[in-house]
Amino acid sequence: MKVLLTTLNSKYIHSSLALRYLYSFNQEAFPGIITLQEYTINHNPDYVLAEIFKGNYTILCFSCYIWNIEATLEIVKNLKKIKPEVTIILGGPEVSFEAEKLMKQHPTVDYIVTGEGEITFQELLLYLIHKKGKIEDMYGILYRQGNHIQQNQERELIKNLDQIPSPYDEKLDGLENRILYYESSRGCPYNCSYCLSSTIKGVRFFSLERVKRDLDIFLRAKVKQVKFVDRTFNAKKSHCLEIMKYLHKRDNGYTNFHFEITADLLDDEILDFLSQIREGLFQFEVGVQTTYEKTMQSIDRRVNFSKLEKAVRKISTFKNIHLHLDLIAGLPYEDLARFRISFDEVYDLKPEKLQLGFLKLLKGSAIRGEKETHGYVFKDESPYEILENKYIRYRELLRLKMIEEMVEIYHNSHGFDGAISFVMANFYKSSYDFYHGLSEFWERKGYHHSAHHKNEQYRILIDFYEEESFPHKRLFLEILKLDYLKQGKGSLPDFFPVVEIKDFKDRCHAFLQSQENISQYLEGFEGMPAKQIIKQVHFETFAYDVVEILKSSKIEDLSEKVTTVLFNYELKQKVFTKSKFYKVEI
Repeated sequence: MKVLLTTLNSKYIHSSLALRYLYSFNQEAFPGIITLQEYTINHNPDYVLAEIFKGNYTILCFSCYIWNIEATLEIVKNLKKIKPEVTIILGGPEVSFEAEKLMKQHPTVDYIVTGEGEITFQELLLYLIHKKGKIEDMYGILYRQGNHIQQNQERELIKNLDQIPSPYDEKLDGLENRILYYESSRGCPYNCSYCLSSTIKGVRFFSLERVKRDLDIFLRAKVKQVKFVDRTFNAKKSHCLEIMKYLHKRDNGYTNFHFEITADLLDDEILDFLSQIREGLFQFEVGVQTTYEKTMQSIDRRVNFSKLEKAVRKISTFKNIHLHLDLIAGLPYEDLARFRISFDEVYDLKPEKLQLGFLKLLKGSAIRGEKETHGYVFKDESPYEILENKYIRYRELLRLKMIEEMVEIYHNSHGFDGAISFVMANFYKSSYDFYHGLSEFWERKGYHHSAHHKNEQYRILIDFYEEESFPHKRLFLEILKLDYLKQGKGSLPDFFPVVEIKDFKDRCHAFLQSQENISQYLEGFEGMPAKQIIKQVHFETFAYDVVEILKSSKIEDLSEKVTTVLFNYELKQKVFTKSKFYKVEI
């Protein structure tokens, strides 16, 4: 008997926490029998098919999600054609709802494990491998009985989560250069109707002792990033604060920990603690989704936006935690005009990343059951994204799709911060208006038909500025040039103006030969010869004092003032910026 646990991750850098739970939970009962192998949706299905076939497995188990279900079912269908004797087991959120319908449509699927799968999967393997137990007495499973599909009673949730062995060991084999996923709790205190977490009532916690043992593995290994998948990490203050304090105390100076939090629950004690941590230790994702009270009530989402706003602004002042804020387009009662308000209010919080998503009517979600009430039209194929509803039409969602692309390129990359702040401060009433105008230009010029490299993105923004006939183009180009040079050392594209200074290179070398200058601007370069330092920094001259202008972004003084800026790219932390820059006299 050979058992394969597998899935198709959405990207190579991702890893499957679910499979590792199943693997660790069953190692003692089935030593040497189970293999864990991960693929991605970017793999050719024929490659995955061939690799699984060559493994000569008896039982194949696939973890199914909205991003991989179609590809998984294709592989399963073809595996049964070439190896009809193999047993196919599916599990995961995408097959836990409407499971009987799926089995009717796909006769190659032998079993489906629904809901929390650790115990159910073990009982099923005991039945299939050792002939122990009765299939009809097994909770949380669907199976075939002749031409009939039998769905057994749901299994109760595991009360003591610590009985599940840790999904990770000290070796972390196969996880090099990947994001590690981890959870310290299961469930969510909220009942948001669009989310599958609302189908499970209550929150269960792993013990703090267990969590700390697991975290020590990551800290000792100096993994790059650990993403907590707790639906609301700070649902229980004592639990979340103890974990964060532990990570602060044991900080290895390298690993980043990502948490999904509800910002309106952060009180002064937590905020005071967060102000003390290392830059880059934590990363927060805050699901705002909407700022419209009527919409929040309709989706049963209890968030105090005023408190959320206050907490987010406070954290932003610390300059040590990367903030991701999420919005969802297509929620009930939020038409395009009202969504614009939500966009402006969230953008005004200045998150490091603004993620604009589109509502998906997931199987099992409460909002899917309300599709008639709100007139939802959505795709039959996963991920079941909406096409329109009573409040927002397909054409309007297409505009938001284009705005999403502009936000991703021009905000989330942070390669254009100064220039965009300058444009919005002087020529637009709102952030939404700017991105709407840019998206229309982008589409009108046909830029949406293909991808564009970095330099092209800068050139397109210049073209947009010119087409809108905004004044003070030279000043704008100088600000954009600063943005470009902040991203890294390299030669300037020819569409940026160059300000010539006599004997510029000699002046730069002379500046770097002064230890007083090095001590003031380039910490860590002390004692290094100037010819070596110049390889790691950059000097650039501007026609305006762009450093001063960016402090307000408003056009107040248009007089030219030749200014030299020194860029330092050798930073210990690059969470918020890829360089530091200073006005210098050369």
